[in-house]
Amino acid sequence: MARGIEDEYYEIALNLVQECAKILKDAITGSKSINKKLGDWDLVTEYDKKIEDIIIGKLKNLYPSHKFIAEESTGQKLPELTNDPTWIIDPIDGTVNFIHGFPHTCVVIGLAIQKEMVLGIVYNPIHEQLFTARKDKGAFLNGKRIKVSEIQDISKALICIESGFMKIDHMREKTVERIQAIARVAQSIRSLGVAALTLCYVALGVVEGYYIEGPGISTWDIAAASLIITEAGGIVVDRVTGEKIDIMKPRAIGACNEKIAKEFVRIIREADEKVSLRNKQ
Repeated sequence: MARGIEDEYYEIALNLVQECAKILKDAITGSKSINKKLGDWDLVTEYDKKIEDIIIGKLKNLYPSHKFIAEESTGQKLPELTNDPTWIIDPIDGTVNFIHGFPHTCVVIGLAIQKEMVLGIVYNPIHEQLFTARKDKGAFLNGKRIKVSEIQDISKALICIESGFMKIDHMREKTVERIQAIARVAQSIRSLGVAALTLCYVALGVVEGYYIEGPGISTWDIAAASLIITEAGGIVVDRVTGEKIDIMKPRAIGACNEKIAKEFVRIIREADEKVSLRNKQ
């Protein structure tokens, strides 16, 4: 069977992820040059830029007409997503983890065509976890097909939410309220500090739900992994509307099914309303 263009895109992206993940793995325990972006909770190293430059440089050379949305070169102002093939790249997701040598960090490449994700790769080389998905072809971990959890009751669910946003003044109260609300109903909660990889854990079936939104969170954190979740049978929704996620508005809840997602949306909404009401008094 002749190799199609999307097969080519996948093979090129896979090779690039594996090449750059080796850089991440070799550097994770060494010294790093560290700079702040939005604050001391949002950091960047020379390796973020190095990996991104390698990925974009090689893709531009192969596909000069393609577009790019990438963490270090795009910045906080996102471009419009068009119908053109658009590579969405996070060179190191979980940079704070990477800086500390905490082994939950990854390289992420996704591809959108006609504004739809068609390819997603998330690779944690420390634990050798290579998550891949192509539209309508399933989701895989190291080549083995994966699927989401079958748990329907949130009281039996392991839920992830990021606690780090408590460091940000305007998000502190809501973050505390959200964590408390989830902790009351879920079986347990976790905070791993790496959005794409945690979403992949939903796809793998070891986490039932994950909520991610906040400063420093953008399209590159959710785009590739959102395809991996949906191809594993899960769902990714907008936490405000409860509808299918718009990857350009990354306020996401990833869940194993619609029931968990709806309950999660309700809990977050009620927690936020509680904070708003308290602040009006």
